[in-house]
Amino acid sequence: MKYEMVAGFETHIELGTKTKIFCGCTTEFGGEPNTHCCPVCIGLPGTLPKLNKQVVKYAIMAGLATNCKIANVSKMDRKNYCYPDLPKAYQISQYDMPLCEGGYVQLSNGRKIRLTRIHIEEDAGKLIHERGDTYVDYNRGGVPLIEIVSEPDIRSVDEAREYVEKLQQVMRYIGISDCKMQEGSMRCDVNISVRPVGSEEFGTRTEIKNMNSITYIAKAMEYEFERQVDLIESGGKVIQETLRYDDATNTTSPMRGKEDAHDYRYFREPDLVTISVTDEEIEEIRSSLPELPESKRERYVTELGIPETDAQLLTKYRKISEFFDEACKDVKNPKTVANFIIGQIFRTLVTESDKEEFNIKITPAQLSELVKILESGKIRNNLAKSALDKMLESGKNATEYISESDMAGLDDNALAELCKQAVESNPNAVADFKGGKEKALKSLVGFVMKNSRGKADPTAAEAKIKEIIG
Repeated sequence: MKYEMVAGFETHIELGTKTKIFCGCTTEFGGEPNTHCCPVCIGLPGTLPKLNKQVVKYAIMAGLATNCKIANVSKMDRKNYCYPDLPKAYQISQYDMPLCEGGYVQLSNGRKIRLTRIHIEEDAGKLIHERGDTYVDYNRGGVPLIEIVSEPDIRSVDEAREYVEKLQQVMRYIGISDCKMQEGSMRCDVNISVRPVGSEEFGTRTEIKNMNSITYIAKAMEYEFERQVDLIESGGKVIQETLRYDDATNTTSPMRGKEDAHDYRYFREPDLVTISVTDEEIEEIRSSLPELPESKRERYVTELGIPETDAQLLTKYRKISEFFDEACKDVKNPKTVANFIIGQIFRTLVTESDKEEFNIKITPAQLSELVKILESGKIRNNLAKSALDKMLESGKNATEYISESDMAGLDDNALAELCKQAVESNPNAVADFKGGKEKALKSLVGFVMKNSRGKADPTAAEAKIKEIIG
């Protein structure tokens, strides 16, 4: 029997506010343990929370960017559970009246992964286990989160990977989080079950907690899918439980039984007022959103004539797309700008993190100036590439490396002399060309281009060489 994967995600994203959700403590990553804390975020008796307005705005931005309906009225609730990383013995979250509902993330195969909700809540502290002891660092406690809950619409590991990557990309684009999974600012709980292909009934699900790597999410889902299938086919039953993933052994193992909502004894948070957002405020936030990557990609392809694969590379990170947009102003062919960015500039950026930061020495205006000189016909492509390499090292303008004589071009007599030298200096290439090897002509043209410092017209050089060879 063939089985189908059914998966949904609960994705926690730390919001990039300067202070925590209910107090004035910093949200800065790291620091000495328990130094980014105050009586509010460690839950001392008598303290009162005060909701950070920026958290609400960021959550609305996330909802609008993922096609959600924003609630005009929502509230905060207490989610009760006792665990050392939660000093109050409850988490302030949202239950039956979340800020954002509905929405979807569309995948490249056309499937829409529906979103149940996006709600705001506080993060818990961090447990550190060392040599049989457990330590608690509350620096992370009270950092604002949004939780994005999807419907069980994901049917493969590839769809899961794309879903997480798209969420990460969109949240970075709108500027509400850096989504650095390695620092825990984006974490996923993966709910997964299996069912026979063609069945409409869901199987029993398990939840793999706190995944902070797209690679490990894929491996964990592959393992858990196979484990559940093997269990069912051997006559066993899948138990609803919470699992942890061990990347060293590539296995999942039980943490605890899976709680239902009633186990958390949700009730309204009595120390916080109702959240009220007007339609006018929602539209104002909507108008402040940048152009999203999906829209940019489509515009690059349809309006600028950029190939789909290049458009994906240019829109992967917001800083790159903004640089490209600026550099394209007043140039005739945006594809030339794209080629320089994807080719030479990307070669100087070794890692994906380098590309995301996009700290290069030249400005969009400097690249635009170089492209305009190239488009004027005053220089050839290889001279432009050489100039760009030097610009990226120094941060200087193109004109520092392209002289007036470079832009003067070659007259017919100078071109003819160089072509004659090419023929005389490369007898083997001439013989090969006469013998029918067309590639030999390219090496002769290359001789001319090199010795003219890129000023020669390669088409004219090719014609002249053929004429000399006869």
